[in-house]
Amino acid sequence: MNPTDSSPFSCCTPHPRRAFLADFGMGFTGLALSALLADDGVQRAAAEEPAPAEPLPPLPAPRAKSVIWIFLSGGYSHVETFDPKPALNEHAGKTFDKTPFENPLNSPLHRARFRSVPAEEINVRDVYPSIYPMQVGWQKHGQAGIEMTDWWPHLATCVDDLCFVRNMWTTDNDHAAENQIHTGRHRLDEPQPSIGAWATYGLGSINDNLPQFLVLGGPTRSDTRQSIDSYYLGPQFAGVPLALDPNNPLPFGKRQAQQTAEQQQREFDLVNRLNGLAAVEYPEDAELRARIRAYELAYRMQAAVPEAIDFAQETAATSQLYGLDNDATKVAGQRLLAARRLVERGVRFVQVFPSPYGVWDSHQKLKDNHTRLCASVDKPVAGLIHDLKQRGLLEDTVVVFCTEFGRTPGLEQRGGGKDGRDHHPNGFTIWMAGAGLKAGHVHGATDELGYHALGEGHYVTDLHATVLHLLGLDGRRLEVPGRRRLDIDHGRVIPEILA
Repeated sequence: MNPTDSSPFSCCTPHPRRAFLADFGMGFTGLALSALLADDGVQRAAAEEPAPAEPLPPLPAPRAKSVIWIFLSGGYSHVETFDPKPALNEHAGKTFDKTPFENPLNSPLHRARFRSVPAEEINVRDVYPSIYPMQVGWQKHGQAGIEMTDWWPHLATCVDDLCFVRNMWTTDNDHAAENQIHTGRHRLDEPQPSIGAWATYGLGSINDNLPQFLVLGGPTRSDTRQSIDSYYLGPQFAGVPLALDPNNPLPFGKRQAQQTAEQQQREFDLVNRLNGLAAVEYPEDAELRARIRAYELAYRMQAAVPEAIDFAQETAATSQLYGLDNDATKVAGQRLLAARRLVERGVRFVQVFPSPYGVWDSHQKLKDNHTRLCASVDKPVAGLIHDLKQRGLLEDTVVVFCTEFGRTPGLEQRGGGKDGRDHHPNGFTIWMAGAGLKAGHVHGATDELGYHALGEGHYVTDLHATVLHLLGLDGRRLEVPGRRRLDIDHGRVIPEILA
């Protein structure tokens, strides 16, 4: 570290921080290392990067500094949220082949965008042919007259700031799709780093006193850890789950009650000396490097993290804006308010799970479930958009609102089902807002019944590519030697939604 740094690590580090990072290189080459070390003035990787076979296009100009990625686990129904389909009401109870529209089950897109884990002969998902009507009304909102259902009265007031993508698709028809929308890989394939890890790997930190990738409310289960993981990029780029308790925001994140500050400093000094010796002997040990950085960061975070999530500094009006005064909206409101406070303090990527695992998975009682769940997040999410906008933060923050897949236009009939929809990867809707995006805009569509994403549609990594583009990154340059990714992993920027 810099010898003038006040951190307890500065007194015993054998090399200045710049020299340590330059000498050991952190094992990376190419743009990512260059960007990561730019703040330290270390550009060694740029000189060592091999020339590409073909000239790469120039990097996009960054439009955003930070990302707030809001994920609703379980799969909300696109046709009862942001892609209303009146034809479902008109043809309710009919089978697909009895409507004037092409039977979506006969479309080649059905198999092209569907990869079932169970054997095909026993898998019945996504093929329910009896049309189930919409369970809520809908209206047009905003100057552009964008359709939304009546379950989003607060978010409807923000519609002129939102950009909807209605032709998303994915391939996993089960809840491993929660990982897929964050990593781009089906669960039968090799795992890949999450979008949050790629963003922070490519850009590094704005605030050295806070983690660059923080997670609120998740990961929702142990088997969804992939959604925030960094894999071969190194553990320092993985998401850090944060509890919204200023007294204990991180496990082991504060000094023990019986330990003085002087004792803690001596403990850190000893650990750092040992780590420094080990780093010289094992310069390619990614876990060791991450551990050294974690000790450094942990010391600085003891003051920075509690302050960042201390809502006592907020006004009563702001608390009401996010719904903190209502038990139904309080949890989501706290997480989204914390997200605003974190990006305000320079956190690069904040991933928010405003709802528990799988609760949007409305196989039954869709109307009851979605009525309650939309009400739990509608006001907090709208509050976030209004708050970011009034503070000028929407100009350099990208907000992403997504889920893992949509829900079937047909009635789910397993187990005598009569009031729900099954998983639907073939077409669904997400929306974005903020820096570099068209506002009050709808891109893409599904067919009249909400079954297939029309045209080429957008696989989930197109969303990744667009977010990276807005941050000033080209995902195709973020390659790690020996880990060349597939073309679909990179995705393609969605130019139609860029301002």
